[in-house]
This record gives sequence, C-alpha cells and structure tokens, in this order.
Amino acid sequence: MRIVSPACPPSREEVARGVDLLTSWGLQAELGAHVFDQWGYMAGRDEDRVFDLNAAFRDPGVRAVIAAKGGKGTYRIVDALDTDALSRDPKPVVGFSDITHLHLALWSRCRLATLHGPFAKRDDTYAGPASAESLRRALMTTDPVTLHRDPSEATAPVIVEGTATGVLMGGNLDAIRTETGAGLPSLQGAILFLEHQRGTGLGEVDRALTQLIRSRALDGLRGIALGQFIGFERDADDPTLGGWGIRDVLRDRLSALGVPVLGGLPAGHGAHPPTIPLGTQATIDTATGTLTVLPAVV
Repeated sequence: MRIVSPACPPSREEVARGVDLLTSWGLQAELGAHVFDQWGYMAGRDEDRVFDLNAAFRDPGVRAVIAAKGGKGTYRIVDALDTDALSRDPKPVVGFSDITHLHLALWSRCRLATLHGPFAKRDDTYAGPASAESLRRALMTTDPVTLHRDPSEATAPVIVEGTATGVLMGGNLDAIRTETGAGLPSLQGAILFLEHQRGTGLGEVDRALTQLIRSRALDGLRGIALGQFIGFERDADDPTLGGWGIRDVLRDRLSALGVPVLGGLPAGHGAHPPTIPLGTQATIDTATGTLTVLPAVV
C-alpha cells in the first residue's frame, strides 16, 4: 500500500500512526516521495503531488493507494492523473473530503471503484477501532457494506420515502459542485452520496445544490444518501435565518427531484468515519433506514 498526499501536508506523527495501523494488518506500507513536502498550504507542487499518485498507479507492487490528508489542492491535479495505468491495473484509492475530486475523476475516466474512507492516520478521537475495522474490511474482504440511519445526525429528518438502486457516487458537496462543468461524471442512474463540513453557512449548501440542479447535473438520479453535515447544528436557533436549519435547506432543494432521499447516515467529516465503496451498486431503503453497498474490491 502506498500513502500519498494529493492535497494538504500531514504531520509525521499522523502518517506514523497510519503506517502502524496498516502494518498491524500484515500490509506493507510505503510512503510517496513527496508525502511531507509543503508548498503554500499544499503538500508540495502540483507536479510532485501528481507524480506520487501516478507512481503508485503505475507500480504493480502497489495494491492500494491511501491519502494521508485532505484539505485543498486535489482539484488542481486531476487532469494529470494516469488513468490508463489504473485501467490496466485497477487498485482502490482511499480518502474523503478533498479526495472526492479523485473519486469523481477516476470513475469518470476509467470506471474505477474507490473507497470513501479515513485518511492514513489513526487515533481514538479521530478514527477508533470501529472505524479502523471498517477500513480493513473494505480493503481486505468482499463483504458488502451497510450503513444505518442515525436519528441524532442533523440530516436524519430529511426523508423522501422509497427505495432505489444504482451505482453509488459522490462525497463532499463542495468538491462535487467544483467539478460541475469540468470533471463531474454523469449521474444518470446513480445514487448520490453527499456530506459536507460547514464553511460560510446555510447559503453555501443552498448555492451548491442550486448550481447542481440548474446545471442539470442531477437529472436522472435514482436516489440520494445524505451523510453528515457538520457544523450546522445551531442554525435553527439563529433568528436571522427565519428558523431554518440544514434540514430545511436540504429538504427544500432535494424533495423536488422526485427520488428517494435517505438522511442521517453517520458518514462524513465526523469522528470515527466508516469506509464506503464508491462506484459499485448500492441500495437505499428509507423504510429500514439503510444504505447497502457492494464491495469495491474483488
């Protein structure tokens, strides 16, 4: 397994924890040449970050690639990915947040199934034993993955009843929006997974969803699976927002699409993230409150 830094630079301590975790599973963990580089807020220059990715894609001894950290910058390098190498020798890529740009590009250009999962670090506050075990199973078994709706999540009240099956795609809402008109693959027949971490507030979510709707990017969707929207928990108490919270924005924008919507999935920027395959068949069922996804590895 190769650890790379497509976005922001990790700490050496974080990477050391990731190496310890992977080797405890009997895996050999290697580091990309530029993992600890820094150029501004990014983990080295664009050409160096994409060099590490492509070197991992081209190396037949590397059987999986895991991002050391998210943040910013992955969107700058997706056009230079050697997807021909991955087509010849498919291998899962693991990460979330800014790494959503990789997930979208690799599905669009070579139909690679990837893993929306934690970065190459482990501690009990970020990714404890259950999160680590979810990553291990997604990498090393062919078991399907099932997530259950958590009523305590901010998106849990957003439900449009029904069931739907399709290829699961998506990830971070801001990354998906950024790829609109550039590298966003067709979502026809897909289940769209969305998660987000607060930046400027409810308006940013409204703008992102409206852009996707107006661009027709969401035409043909079969269903939507909503993960965590972190940092919006107190908006409904803000008198300047007219009593609206994140649930109201999501319900207002998504219910008009006429497809099943399952909110409340405990996946995203929160603690102890599970690992979810992307690019494989998935089913949402609002009656059981479940998202079930076929494995990304064979």
